[in-house]
Amino acid sequence: MESLEEIKARGEAAVPGAKITIVPNPGPANQPSLLLDHEHATAIARFLRNDVALRLDHCSNATGVDWLDRKVSKKVKVKKVVEGEEKEIEETHEEFFPGYLEAVYHLYSMTHKHGPVVIRMRTTDRGEAARLPSLTPIFRSAEFQEREIFDLYGIRFDGHPDLRRILMWDEFADFPMRKDYREPDDYEYEPTPHDDVLEKAKEHYSARPQLDGAENLTAQS
Repeated sequence: MESLEEIKARGEAAVPGAKITIVPNPGPANQPSLLLDHEHATAIARFLRNDVALRLDHCSNATGVDWLDRKVSKKVKVKKVVEGEEKEIEETHEEFFPGYLEAVYHLYSMTHKHGPVVIRMRTTDRGEAARLPSLTPIFRSAEFQEREIFDLYGIRFDGHPDLRRILMWDEFADFPMRKDYREPDDYEYEPTPHDDVLEKAKEHYSARPQLDGAENLTAQS
Protein backbone atom coordinates (compact mmCIF):
# COMPACT_ATOMS: atom_id res chain seq x y z
CA MET A 1 0.00 0.00 0.00
CA GLU A 2 1.11 3.57 -0.60
CA SER A 3 2.62 5.64 2.19
CA LEU A 4 0.53 8.30 3.92
CA GLU A 5 2.65 10.97 2.23
CA GLU A 6 1.71 9.54 -1.17
CA ILE A 7 -1.96 9.21 -0.25
CA LYS A 8 -1.97 12.79 1.05
CA ALA A 9 -0.40 14.14 -2.15
CA ARG A 10 -2.74 12.23 -4.45
CA GLY A 11 -5.79 13.09 -2.36
CA GLU A 12 -5.04 16.82 -2.47
CA ALA A 13 -4.44 16.58 -6.23
CA ALA A 14 -7.71 14.72 -6.78
CA VAL A 15 -9.80 17.13 -4.67
CA PRO A 16 -8.93 20.75 -5.54
CA GLY A 17 -8.66 22.95 -2.45
CA ALA A 18 -8.51 20.01 -0.04
CA LYS A 19 -6.19 20.21 2.93
CA ILE A 20 -4.88 16.96 4.41
CA THR A 21 -2.51 16.96 7.38
CA ILE A 22 -0.50 13.97 8.57
CA VAL A 23 -0.92 13.61 12.34
CA PRO A 24 1.89 11.61 14.01
CA ASN A 25 1.15 9.14 16.78
CA PRO A 26 3.76 9.21 19.55
CA GLY A 27 2.22 6.18 21.28
CA PRO A 28 3.41 2.57 21.09
CA ALA A 29 1.15 1.86 18.09
CA ASN A 30 3.01 4.51 16.05
CA GLN A 31 0.01 4.72 13.72
CA PRO A 32 -0.11 8.17 12.09
CA SER A 33 -3.36 9.39 10.58
CA LEU A 34 -4.75 11.84 8.03
CA LEU A 35 -6.60 14.92 9.32
CA LEU A 36 -9.23 16.08 6.81
CA ASP A 37 -10.64 19.60 6.49
CA HIS A 38 -14.41 19.85 6.91
CA GLU A 39 -15.24 21.38 3.56
CA HIS A 40 -13.64 18.63 1.49
CA ALA A 41 -13.89 15.67 3.90
CA THR A 42 -16.63 13.80 2.05
CA ALA A 43 -14.90 14.31 -1.30
CA ILE A 44 -11.61 13.04 0.11
CA ALA A 45 -13.37 10.03 1.67
CA ARG A 46 -14.97 9.29 -1.70
CA PHE A 47 -11.54 9.45 -3.34
CA LEU A 48 -10.13 7.01 -0.77
CA ARG A 49 -13.00 4.62 -1.43
CA ASN A 50 -13.05 4.83 -5.23
CA ASP A 51 -9.38 5.23 -6.14
CA VAL A 52 -8.28 2.16 -8.11
CA ALA A 53 -5.01 1.72 -6.20
CA LEU A 54 -6.52 2.29 -2.73
CA ARG A 55 -10.09 0.98 -2.77
CA LEU A 56 -10.55 1.73 0.95
CA ASP A 57 -14.11 0.46 0.77
CA HIS A 58 -14.75 -0.61 4.37
CA CYS A 59 -14.94 1.49 7.52
CA SER A 60 -14.34 -1.01 10.29
CA ASN A 61 -14.43 1.38 13.21
CA ALA A 62 -15.37 4.96 14.03
CA THR A 63 -14.87 6.47 17.45
CA GLY A 64 -14.83 9.81 19.26
CA VAL A 65 -12.03 11.55 21.14
CA ASP A 66 -12.38 14.48 23.56
CA TRP A 67 -9.60 17.05 23.98
CA LEU A 68 -10.14 19.51 26.81
CA ASP A 69 -8.77 23.07 26.91
CA ARG A 70 -5.13 22.86 27.88
CA LYS A 71 -2.16 25.07 28.62
CA VAL A 72 1.35 24.10 27.64
CA SER A 73 4.35 25.69 29.33
CA LYS A 74 7.47 26.14 27.26
CA LYS A 75 10.86 27.47 28.26
CA VAL A 76 12.38 29.85 25.73
CA LYS A 77 15.61 31.83 25.72
CA VAL A 78 15.28 35.57 25.11
CA LYS A 79 17.75 38.43 25.10
CA LYS A 80 17.11 41.20 27.62
CA VAL A 81 19.02 44.12 29.01
CA VAL A 82 19.81 43.43 32.68
CA GLU A 83 21.56 46.17 34.66
CA GLY A 84 22.72 47.81 31.46
CA GLU A 85 24.07 44.59 29.97
CA GLU A 86 22.40 42.44 27.34
CA LYS A 87 21.97 38.90 28.59
CA GLU A 88 20.28 35.74 27.39
CA ILE A 89 17.81 34.56 29.98
CA GLU A 90 15.30 31.73 30.13
CA GLU A 91 11.61 32.54 30.43
CA THR A 92 8.56 30.34 30.74
CA HIS A 93 5.83 31.06 28.22
CA GLU A 94 2.37 29.56 28.50
CA GLU A 95 0.42 28.69 25.35
CA PHE A 96 -3.33 28.03 25.42
CA PHE A 97 -4.97 25.41 23.19
CA PRO A 98 -8.79 25.43 23.07
CA GLY A 99 -10.55 22.09 23.36
CA TYR A 100 -12.16 20.20 20.51
CA LEU A 101 -13.69 16.83 19.66
CA GLU A 102 -12.54 14.34 17.06
CA ALA A 103 -14.10 11.57 14.99
CA VAL A 104 -11.58 8.89 13.98
CA TYR A 105 -12.24 6.30 11.25
CA HIS A 106 -10.25 3.15 10.40
CA LEU A 107 -10.49 2.26 6.71
CA TYR A 108 -9.59 -1.03 5.04
CA SER A 109 -9.68 -2.35 1.50
CA MET A 110 -11.70 -5.53 1.12
CA THR A 111 -10.71 -5.50 -2.55
CA HIS A 112 -6.93 -5.26 -2.11
CA LYS A 113 -6.72 -6.68 1.43
CA HIS A 114 -4.75 -3.77 2.87
CA GLY A 115 -5.13 -1.17 5.60
CA PRO A 116 -5.83 0.39 7.91
CA VAL A 117 -5.65 3.99 6.82
CA VAL A 118 -6.77 6.15 9.75
CA ILE A 119 -8.56 9.40 8.96
CA ARG A 120 -9.87 11.97 11.43
CA MET A 121 -11.83 15.21 11.60
CA ARG A 122 -11.83 17.83 14.35
CA THR A 123 -14.62 20.12 15.52
CA THR A 124 -14.06 23.84 15.90
CA ASP A 125 -14.86 23.66 19.62
CA ARG A 126 -16.67 21.54 22.21
CA GLY A 127 -19.82 23.69 22.19
CA GLU A 128 -22.12 24.90 19.44
CA ALA A 129 -19.48 24.30 16.77
CA ALA A 130 -19.14 20.61 17.63
CA ARG A 131 -20.26 19.62 14.14
CA LEU A 132 -18.66 17.47 11.44
CA PRO A 133 -19.74 16.22 8.02
CA SER A 134 -21.10 12.69 8.12
CA LEU A 135 -19.16 10.00 6.26
CA THR A 136 -22.13 7.61 6.32
CA PRO A 137 -23.04 8.49 2.69
CA ILE A 138 -19.55 7.23 1.74
CA PHE A 139 -19.18 4.33 4.20
CA ARG A 140 -22.54 2.78 5.08
CA SER A 141 -21.05 0.96 8.07
CA ALA A 142 -20.41 4.33 9.78
CA GLU A 143 -24.14 4.99 10.39
CA PHE A 144 -24.54 3.39 13.83
CA GLN A 145 -21.00 4.31 14.86
CA GLU A 146 -21.58 8.02 14.14
CA ARG A 147 -24.82 7.78 16.11
CA GLU A 148 -22.84 6.36 19.04
CA ILE A 149 -20.28 9.20 18.80
CA PHE A 150 -23.15 11.72 18.74
CA ASP A 151 -24.79 10.03 21.72
CA LEU A 152 -21.67 9.80 23.91
CA TYR A 153 -19.61 12.82 22.79
CA GLY A 154 -22.16 15.25 21.35
CA ILE A 155 -20.72 15.63 17.84
CA ARG A 156 -23.48 16.43 15.37
CA PHE A 157 -22.87 14.86 11.95
CA ASP A 158 -24.30 16.98 9.16
CA GLY A 159 -25.79 14.83 6.42
CA HIS A 160 -26.33 11.76 8.60
CA PRO A 161 -29.53 9.98 7.54
CA ASP A 162 -30.82 9.20 11.05
CA LEU A 163 -28.89 11.06 13.76
CA ARG A 164 -30.43 10.17 17.14
CA ARG A 165 -29.35 8.57 20.39
CA ILE A 166 -28.50 4.89 20.23
CA LEU A 167 -27.39 3.99 23.79
CA MET A 168 -28.81 6.64 26.13
CA TRP A 169 -32.52 7.34 26.45
CA ASP A 170 -34.04 10.34 24.68
CA GLU A 171 -34.43 12.45 27.83
CA PHE A 172 -30.74 12.14 28.74
CA ALA A 173 -29.26 15.60 28.30
CA ASP A 174 -25.50 15.10 28.60
CA PHE A 175 -22.66 13.26 26.86
CA PRO A 176 -21.18 10.65 29.24
CA MET A 177 -17.89 10.00 27.40
CA ARG A 178 -16.72 13.60 27.61
CA LYS A 179 -13.78 14.06 29.96
CA ASP A 180 -15.53 16.75 32.00
CA TYR A 181 -18.73 14.74 32.44
CA ARG A 182 -19.83 14.39 36.06
CA GLU A 183 -22.34 11.86 37.28
CA PRO A 184 -25.46 13.52 38.71
CA ASP A 185 -26.12 13.47 42.44
CA ASP A 186 -29.73 12.47 41.91
CA TYR A 187 -30.13 9.02 40.36
CA GLU A 188 -33.90 9.01 40.64
CA TYR A 189 -34.27 9.72 36.93
CA GLU A 190 -32.84 6.35 35.82
CA PRO A 191 -35.62 4.42 34.02
CA THR A 192 -34.76 1.06 35.66
CA PRO A 193 -32.88 1.77 38.91
CA HIS A 194 -30.53 -0.98 40.08
CA ASP A 195 -29.46 -1.68 43.67
CA ASP A 196 -26.20 0.27 43.49
CA VAL A 197 -28.02 3.20 41.89
CA LEU A 198 -30.63 3.19 44.64
CA GLU A 199 -27.93 3.19 47.30
CA LYS A 200 -26.36 6.29 45.73
CA ALA A 201 -29.79 7.91 45.56
CA LYS A 202 -30.38 7.25 49.26
CA GLU A 203 -27.01 8.82 50.11
CA HIS A 204 -28.09 11.87 48.15
CA TYR A 205 -31.26 12.39 50.17
CA SER A 206 -30.81 13.89 53.63
CA ALA A 207 -34.44 14.58 54.61
CA ARG A 208 -36.99 11.84 55.33
CA PRO A 209 -39.62 12.96 52.74
CA GLN A 210 -36.96 12.81 50.03
CA LEU A 211 -35.82 9.39 51.23
CA ASP A 212 -39.39 8.15 50.88
CA GLY A 213 -39.10 9.06 47.18
CA ALA A 214 -36.06 6.82 46.83
CA GLU A 215 -37.90 4.01 48.68
CA ASN A 216 -40.78 4.36 46.26
CA LEU A 217 -38.33 3.67 43.48
CA THR A 218 -37.38 0.43 45.19
CA ALA A 219 -41.02 -0.58 45.44
CA GLN A 220 -41.65 0.24 41.77
CA SER A 221 -38.63 -1.76 40.61
